[in-house]
Amino acid sequence: MTARSAVPAGRAVRVRVPATSANLGPGFDSLGLALSVYDEVVVRVRPEPGATVTVEGVGAGEVATDDTNLVVQAVRRGLAHAGVEQPGLDLHAVNAIAHGRGMGSSAAAIVAGLMAARGLLEGIVDLDASTLLTLATEMEGHPDNVAPALFGGLTIAWMTADGPAVKRLLVHRGVSPVVFVPASTLSTKLARSLQPASVPHEDAAFNVSRSALLVAALIQSPELLLAATEDRLHQSYRASAMPETDALIALLRQHGLAAVVSGAGPSLLVLGSDPSQRLTAADLVQRHAQGDWRALMLAVDLGGATVVPHSALEADPA
Repeated sequence: MTARSAVPAGRAVRVRVPATSANLGPGFDSLGLALSVYDEVVVRVRPEPGATVTVEGVGAGEVATDDTNLVVQAVRRGLAHAGVEQPGLDLHAVNAIAHGRGMGSSAAAIVAGLMAARGLLEGIVDLDASTLLTLATEMEGHPDNVAPALFGGLTIAWMTADGPAVKRLLVHRGVSPVVFVPASTLSTKLARSLQPASVPHEDAAFNVSRSALLVAALIQSPELLLAATEDRLHQSYRASAMPETDALIALLRQHGLAAVVSGAGPSLLVLGSDPSQRLTAADLVQRHAQGDWRALMLAVDLGGATVVPHSALEADPA
């Protein structure tokens, strides 16, 4: 592909991306929910080659600060897809999404970079929503986190012969999420390695019914969330890697609360059917948890990733 016009030096964009929780119990690798915790990134094109990265908040002093940074890689992936010359980049991130705890931090980084590329390419070439989803899925390996990070709300994501597809749904206003984040981390790769290659037909059928019920519970009937979040496909197999998460989920569910592993864990998500259930859950975790757990009383993010394009940023640089 012949390179298009270069992105002008000095052009900058600001991106905000929500945290996400995937699986939601039975919806393994398909259901995802966007949550009101955000990473914010400003990306600016510079004349010099390469990339420099500064980070505030989560990941400061830990994540890569050069071209190997995941956000930078995603920016470059978007620009490469558009066929433009690769410019030098300055990136400043203010991160709030916990790393390695099942809140979609890698998906957020990928989506942030691709959305930044979209903003930098304003007036040169358009990266549409379908392209962004495809590129993000290729980088992440599966669409269940990148879909809600891109589009917000509740998403059902699946793979077709032509690539990933997504359906976005609005969540019932009574649904009240709370995420409990431990001090410990767990890699997604390790969590996935604990799952068997196949499961009994009975368990597969069980999860099909619960996944269908969960969609109904989240968009229409929150009182069904406890039954709808039952799972036999992945959580029990991963329990050995996060025993306290497993114990807390069992305790919370015994008290009638729809508690599940958030993504690959070890954070846990409670989908309250009303705001009071979040307070009950927080009290139970505070009284029974052995380690240090942080409670995040959140809302469902409805907008997904947003980008302030260079033209608007130049008009209002604050």
